[in-house]
Amino acid sequence: MLSAVVFAIYYINQKIGWSFLEFYHSEELKDFSKILFTDDIHEKSYFLKSFLGGIFITVAMTGVDQDMMQKNLTCKNLKEAQKNMLSMVSLLVIVNFVFLLLGALLYIYANKFGLEVPTIDGVKRTDLLFPMIAVKSGLGLPLALVFILGVIAAAYSSADSALTSLTTSYCVDFLDIENKEQSVQKGLRKKVHIVISVILVIVVVLFNYVLERDVITGLFTIASYTYGPLLGLFFFGIYTKHNVKENYVLIVCLLSVAISYLLNRYSVDIFNGYKFSFELLGLNGLFTFFGLWLIRRK
Repeated sequence: MLSAVVFAIYYINQKIGWSFLEFYHSEELKDFSKILFTDDIHEKSYFLKSFLGGIFITVAMTGVDQDMMQKNLTCKNLKEAQKNMLSMVSLLVIVNFVFLLLGALLYIYANKFGLEVPTIDGVKRTDLLFPMIAVKSGLGLPLALVFILGVIAAAYSSADSALTSLTTSYCVDFLDIENKEQSVQKGLRKKVHIVISVILVIVVVLFNYVLERDVITGLFTIASYTYGPLLGLFFFGIYTKHNVKENYVLIVCLLSVAISYLLNRYSVDIFNGYKFSFELLGLNGLFTFFGLWLIRRK
């Protein structure tokens, strides 16, 4: 996947007539180098919203995610797990930086050659800019192949671990597979794996129809709703010693999602133009936390 990104940067720079250093020091790149957006707190791009949202997303999508944390759980001791997390963070900073460079380069290329961001039903879909440039802009077969291989690598690296963790979670938590006979376990695990694979494909297909903007924004928006209750449950379990009335937990989680959705939908009218970004995830978790507090046992 990373090789595909590096090769894409090389091919596009070659087409423009730049070396990498010329691209890195170009005036065009400086137009995309702004990091701190602090002009208007009402806008989604406001820096503090992204900063807080990033913290909540990291805790929720990594810290309480079986898919991500199973890597740390397989380390032989706490020190090794901490080392694993720090090395992963360091690599992710580099990876994100390289992806941001490619994103800026795609816009620079589009501006230089008069290409427009693809639209669907009148809505600009920025995630379609890369495939359009790679496949349809005349950059040649090598970049098209690199793009396709990169997409496959990215998809499989996520799908294989997600399928494994979902299969494990469902078998252990719902089917109590550890208490079944060994002869039954193997067949049951395979059936669950196949069913979850089919569900995953269906979700991917449906996702294409519910997206209003680009994939990343749509993904994190949905995560603000789905991971919020998990975040609230996690913090309630870590920071309090209360038991709760289990029958009401699902109701609390659904109400938290509903309230968060309504606030996000009508925030411009309710809060005088304020638009929620990914800090909505933390707010969703807070609603869940207080809901659990209300249904705690004496």
